[in-house]
Amino acid sequence: MTGGAEKAPPESGWLIAANVVRWRRYGEGGQELRPGTKSYRGGTKVYVIGSRPGDHEVLTTVGRGRHTREYITLDMATRHLHTFRATLVRSPAVLRRDAADLVGRAWGCRDEAEEAAVRLSALAAECRGARWAGVPHPTPCRCHDCLTSGALTPG
Repeated sequence: MTGGAEKAPPESGWLIAANVVRWRRYGEGGQELRPGTKSYRGGTKVYVIGSRPGDHEVLTTVGRGRHTREYITLDMATRHLHTFRATLVRSPAVLRRDAADLVGRAWGCRDEAEEAAVRLSALAAECRGARWAGVPHPTPCRCHDCLTSGALTPG
């Protein structure tokens, strides 16, 4: 069918937005630092559209890819995200990807999204701490925890 059969844009909805950590620890003993992740640049805003059932340590995200700057959907570790917050999304590209997700919209209203954002913030901090527990930070360290605590060691 051609012509006037256009799809209506998806209805706006509440999702959780977060940012990818600027630097993450990597390698043997966490002594290397890498900017962002393989797929997202550090600081990229992503939308959390769901998680695997029973596993909130891996989240399904939508954001602009590192290389193409086009929207991509992928599962990523919660520890690589920070600053979780509820946001009203109007972007048709993000909403279409959310609707195409098998689980569907994870958060129906603002209150549910805000509560989930608080839980995910705590979980992300816990996962970052547990990943390298008992291992000293490299010097200087620019990992998310060091940058946000002001413990950046001059180098």
